[in-house]
Amino acid sequence: MIDLRSDTLTKPTPAMRDAMASAQVGDDVYGEDPTVNALEQRVAGLLGKEAALFCSSGTQSNLLGIMSQCQRGEEYLVGAPYHTYKYEAGGAAVLGGIVPQTLPLQADGSVQISDIEGAIKADDPHFPISRLIALENTHVGKVVPQQAMLEARELADKYGLNLHLDGARLFNASIATGLSVAELAAPFDSVSVCFSKGLGAPVGSMLCGSAAIVGRARRWRKMLGGGMRQAGVLAAAVDYALDNHVQRLAEDHHHAQRLAEGLSEIASKHGQFSVEPAQTNMVYLNFVDPEQARQLSAELREQGILVPPQQAMRLVTHLDISSAQVEQVISTMNQLLVP
Repeated sequence: MIDLRSDTLTKPTPAMRDAMASAQVGDDVYGEDPTVNALEQRVAGLLGKEAALFCSSGTQSNLLGIMSQCQRGEEYLVGAPYHTYKYEAGGAAVLGGIVPQTLPLQADGSVQISDIEGAIKADDPHFPISRLIALENTHVGKVVPQQAMLEARELADKYGLNLHLDGARLFNASIATGLSVAELAAPFDSVSVCFSKGLGAPVGSMLCGSAAIVGRARRWRKMLGGGMRQAGVLAAAVDYALDNHVQRLAEDHHHAQRLAEGLSEIASKHGQFSVEPAQTNMVYLNFVDPEQARQLSAELREQGILVPPQQAMRLVTHLDISSAQVEQVISTMNQLLVP
């Protein structure tokens, strides 16, 4: 099967499995897993932060980041389509008593600074206390302009707020822009970065920030049942990914650009969907009729190609998608869609 539904679907490579099998391990809850400890120091250094905490998922590292910087009755300001609000089951509100204040996005995936400033609450007992701004990079495959992040930092400093980044695909943003992950992370008090997407590790994200933020996050992680024992087998996979899978993200971006190019040619003949340009490893097809998207998804499945059935259909290239498979997808969709 050619699976374009998500880059979370990558499988560990044989060499990554070998690294996992030979990992040195200890009890991480006791702080005694040498591979986890070394990985946390490595990633903190890569992102230019003081400390880091290994987490089971991006949802967990985002939640810990928010809960470590907000108290009950306080709020975080967040783009309405961002993952920390829309796709994380309301964890900050349910578990932390933290109120999300949602904001619209600009076409480039950023939140307009005037919208953020307009949503910051006055010091009034009627309102939750504004405490944190939560941003995202990349967003739906788009690299959010770094200037927007720097402006958000200035605004946060003006009002005494903290700034969190959901950087699940921060390494994709780095490859696309040529900026280091440390440069991209610099404006933020805390950053969540994921390894189980384009980097191809089976499990794992990291929350990076000051020693104080990470210290509070470690306590929250334990309280939420996220304390892991011999987690070095997972950390070893991340180490391998950082050594071998970062620069190759450029291949995924190239494959996505080729996919967008080929499907754009089909769209010009078919007329019932459009294709957004690919900046990183995602291609979005926007169908006029949602039923056409569902039908195409079913027909492609019969041909051994998995895509989501949504009207805004996201196709994601990743470690397990080759250039030959990209051409196969283009050819198959041409056969199915063009008379």
